[in-house]
Amino acid sequence: MTNAEILEAAFRRALAYRDEASDRPPRPVISPEDLQAAFDGGLPEHGEDGAAALAALAAAAEPGLNDTTGRRFFSWVIGASDIVGVAADWLAGAWGQNAGNYRVAPAASAAEQAAGAWLVDLLELPQGSSVGIVSGATMANFTGLAAGRSEVLRRAGWDLEEDGLQGAPRMRVLVGADAHSTVHAALRYLGFGRSQVEAVATNDQGAMDAADLERRLAAGDGPALVVAQAGQINTGACDPFDAIADACAKRGAWLHVDGAFGLWVRACPDRAHLAAGAERADSWATDAHKWLQAPYDAGVVIVRDPEAHRRAMSITASYLPVDERRPNPSDFVPELSRRARGFVIWTLLRRFGRAGVAEMVSRHCRLARRLADRLDGEPGLRVLNDVVMNQLIVGFGEDGPAEGRDAAARAVLAELRNRNEIFVEGARWRDREIMRVSVISGPLEDVDIDRAADAVLNAWRTVRADAPART
Repeated sequence: MTNAEILEAAFRRALAYRDEASDRPPRPVISPEDLQAAFDGGLPEHGEDGAAALAALAAAAEPGLNDTTGRRFFSWVIGASDIVGVAADWLAGAWGQNAGNYRVAPAASAAEQAAGAWLVDLLELPQGSSVGIVSGATMANFTGLAAGRSEVLRRAGWDLEEDGLQGAPRMRVLVGADAHSTVHAALRYLGFGRSQVEAVATNDQGAMDAADLERRLAAGDGPALVVAQAGQINTGACDPFDAIADACAKRGAWLHVDGAFGLWVRACPDRAHLAAGAERADSWATDAHKWLQAPYDAGVVIVRDPEAHRRAMSITASYLPVDERRPNPSDFVPELSRRARGFVIWTLLRRFGRAGVAEMVSRHCRLARRLADRLDGEPGLRVLNDVVMNQLIVGFGEDGPAEGRDAAARAVLAELRNRNEIFVEGARWRDREIMRVSVISGPLEDVDIDRAADAVLNAWRTVRADAPART
């Protein structure tokens, strides 16, 4: 087959998949065993026609795909891979640029630099901040905290890049008790053990208690990293950034903000107040594959001090060209070889513009409130968080004994999985089982929220009706 025929075959497959989204159940119905069997088998001894290989991939994969790009997915904070971003990603793949070095990939480097500047502007963060495009919030948190680790040790008279961690001044790390697991993963990768991380008290929405942070910082000395949060993963709550920044400034602590999805409210005039003060931090992490609807993967790290950022991340070798006029993307990320993710982010920022991003964030937050209003009046069902952003947590069995609530939540989630009308999952919050809902898929409208509300209410009513039989 010709190159054109191969690409056209992939295009037809992709278009058919997207066109069928409204008719497809959100969860796959194939068994795990049958799905694995579709991919297994001996390695072919000889290659096959490209179109046949693509057809085999689609036949094996599509029955096992969760429909994260459609209107029925509410489980995790996963964007819908906007079709314009998908098309840009295809071009990036076809162009085959290794976006580590300017001379190797000048267009990719230029796109990344422009997209980074646009993001800083859109999120109203300090002009002149450096930006790296990474795989996701885990690596964005890792990179921002690596810059912080290097800088606070430098201020304490220790050259981390030259002398390493052994013998360095002991650092303090203070993190909200309801921080996301990726923050703890990033800290572990950076050499901070669990016993080294201090959990700062949080309120009933998971937002950090700034007074507790200030007390803890005052009780010790030495270089310190503080991790705050824009958008708690269950409740959507943001930390009180101004008070936290005040406490950090008094002690010379590096303030990092994990804003994987919540930082995007700063682009939305009617929600920006939720993350007010976040601009006072030293570094920030967010994801373009969440509210910007980029296809996976596209995380972003932003650092106020470009030199601290570069010092922590840059990769040098005699064979790698250096152009002082043009920063290399690899100066600001953990990778040397990497996808040209900047093409996709640049394209989506053009596709939505400032107004389009603001509209989408505002719409999703409004839709989350609509869903909460639909659910909250039902007997025995209660929305447990203040719905200020796009996240809901829902408890069941609220009009019965507390010891029955976990079982009620599990039963509702099982009923929803069996019905396969919407995709939601559970979690533990404040030592109890809950259903969590994320409203972040790009195309969502009121009708989609009403369908989701009907699905949850019908599942709960079925569970309540069956309750005597279950006992």
